[in-house]
Amino acid sequence: MTSVSQSEANRSAVDQLLQDLADYVLGTAPAAAEAEAVARLSFMDSLGCALQSLAYPACTKLLGPIVPGAGLFRGARVPGTSYELEPVRAAFNIGAMIRWLDFNDTWLAAEWGHPSDNFGGILAVSDYLCRQTATEAEPLLVRDVLKAAIQAYEIQGGLSLTNGFNRVGLDHVLLVRIASTAVVTRLLGGTRSEIISALSNAFIDGGALRTYRHAPNTGSRKSWAAADATSRAVFLALQALRGEMGYPTALSAPRWGFQDVLFQGKPIQLSQPLGSYVMRNVLFKISFPAEFHAQTAVEAALQLSNNVKDRLDEISRVTIETQESGKRIIDKTGPLHNPADRDHCIQYMVAVPLIKGQLSAQDYEDFGAADPRIDLLRAKMEVIENPQFSRDYLDPAKRSIGNSVQVFFKDGSSTDKIAVEYPIGHPRRRKEGEPLLFKKFETNLRSKIAPKKADRVLELFADPDRLAHTRVDQLLDLFVV
Repeated sequence: MTSVSQSEANRSAVDQLLQDLADYVLGTAPAAAEAEAVARLSFMDSLGCALQSLAYPACTKLLGPIVPGAGLFRGARVPGTSYELEPVRAAFNIGAMIRWLDFNDTWLAAEWGHPSDNFGGILAVSDYLCRQTATEAEPLLVRDVLKAAIQAYEIQGGLSLTNGFNRVGLDHVLLVRIASTAVVTRLLGGTRSEIISALSNAFIDGGALRTYRHAPNTGSRKSWAAADATSRAVFLALQALRGEMGYPTALSAPRWGFQDVLFQGKPIQLSQPLGSYVMRNVLFKISFPAEFHAQTAVEAALQLSNNVKDRLDEISRVTIETQESGKRIIDKTGPLHNPADRDHCIQYMVAVPLIKGQLSAQDYEDFGAADPRIDLLRAKMEVIENPQFSRDYLDPAKRSIGNSVQVFFKDGSSTDKIAVEYPIGHPRRRKEGEPLLFKKFETNLRSKIAPKKADRVLELFADPDRLAHTRVDQLLDLFVV
């Protein structure tokens, strides 16, 4: 009988998923050029979304040190502000800004989420490490940020493909914590063992309830929950590097493990090898801030607006066909109490463009919602699942997010049924969307950053090689306000 070494025995006792994630982030295989190109767009868009959020007091009141005045010399910078914070708090700040307006990129599968939420931890740690003059390591470059992003996207999105945490009431930000923990621990120099330890603690944290995303409790936590997750990842990574122990069967332990306690005893598995699939297929929000299951519904409503906006009193009903996921999470009737409620209501997101011919973040605020025509029109809407939209949503060869909108009038006439399967930010419309994505970034950049600095940032993002070899701290210095 062949003897088994102690190290082999120890390894076999560790949950396979923890091992797979650690081995993936420590791998040296170069990412596909396409993935690197999309990662640059994702990084650029995330920075722009962060800057746009600074116009909203509900976001800015959460920023800065948790204790007033407790800043840090040579900490991590928070773009668009003067804050320099220790990396855990900086990760929360950056993550909250990126996610606040629900305008950052998206991934949809059995689970959904926003992979760019991981930039909170990645960027905070990368900038912090660059500013530590005592370190002997080479300064981190933007290319290191992009590599970490590709890995974080792949972990979050890969685990989303067949594992529906929402089905058991858990929020998708759990996967932000897992993905950020893996890549941030590596960035900090963690070993395989330390990455596994940190990941085990990330799973042991459990999962946030989705209650803050749904009636009757929809609220602003949904805009900072991912920031909490990515900052928690930084904390767990730092703990692991200080020698804090891990828990080898945190997932699979009978009765007390994550899978038995929170996932109905089902194993959490990867359905395909980890590479760069998610980054290459991520979805961008380009034209308007709307929960992604409704993006194509908004596009359809905009096409109908000119034929409808002057006949609002003549409308008898509006039919919206959507996918099962859209029907389940954003079909809302009755009162909507705050912006967090409104930007996750498909009826609201269709009503506004039908009435106004536009949809912006301002339309979710109380003053925008005060227009009585919105609720009058919402009351005439029916939301129906279209089985074909549901099938195509889950089809890996399509991954569409189809919606249709049709308006019926009291005289018996109706508009055409406008169906849109692929939103402007979908990979199938990438070339069409890229110029608009750059324009979105430039608009957000110039809204907060001084002209000369903004010009330098735009020059960098227009030169991929130069951007890749730019130090992270030097890039973020251009975002100091």
